[in-house]
Amino acid sequence: MHASAPALPTFDAAGGGAALGDFIARHRRLFVLTGAGISTGSGIPDYRDADGGWKRVPPITFQAFTGDDHVRRRYWARSLAGWSPFAAARPNAAHHALAGLQARGRVACLLTQNVDGLHQRAGSTGVIDLHGRLDQVVCLTCGLRQPRAGFQQELLARNPGWETHMATVAPDGDADLEGVDFAGFEVPGCLACAGMLKPDVVFFGESVPRARVEQATAALNGSDAMLVVGSSLMVWSGFRFARMATEAGIPLAILNRGRTRADGLAALKLEADCVQVLPGLVDAA
Repeated sequence: MHASAPALPTFDAAGGGAALGDFIARHRRLFVLTGAGISTGSGIPDYRDADGGWKRVPPITFQAFTGDDHVRRRYWARSLAGWSPFAAARPNAAHHALAGLQARGRVACLLTQNVDGLHQRAGSTGVIDLHGRLDQVVCLTCGLRQPRAGFQQELLARNPGWETHMATVAPDGDADLEGVDFAGFEVPGCLACAGMLKPDVVFFGESVPRARVEQATAALNGSDAMLVVGSSLMVWSGFRFARMATEAGIPLAILNRGRTRADGLAALKLEADCVQVLPGLVDAA
């Protein structure tokens, strides 16, 4: 059982940097959980506003994707338009700061809710991708996985001209296509069995694989503090780790712009842009 940290107030960027920097410096084995807010600085939009509400229509559910052929065609048509800018995103200073902190032996575990792979590109190792990775496609029948980049070429070959549609980039490799008829969009099947293909990510309505949860839980129990970076924790899959931490007496600090579901559990919260403030805090720790 870990000793609880004393309750501390919420700070803004001007007043809280020193407090969060001290938190990072005092705790030598950090369990770090990241969310969409760490990748907005890399050009990947997020889903929620500062109050934790949806900025747009909520993401597609697993049930809609698998149960409705039109919904599935619409998803892959939008994904075709959104994949290139998503794949072109590069790690920003906050990703590199956490990679540097890990290289110094200060990160017990890096758990991310993001599906962009940017932590790995920044040099972090052993990352637990809680919700999977968008750069892989999986067959729901036989389980075969293939790179999303190759599947993109197949989508383009089957649907010539679709890349010319004007689209607005949306979160997680999606795009907004307005006034488009998706009825003729062709979605290839699995190379091995012709089964239904889906991004290798956890959709709303799906459960996170048990092995990932157990791996992250074990890492949390072996840490001496938890740091949340750029997540509102509105989704249970991430929030549960904040709750587990506080129940175990593991002190929790949050760096996020806006409200989070765990504000009442945190020992410290800093409301600031993580890309702007995290590198300096990590360097000083």
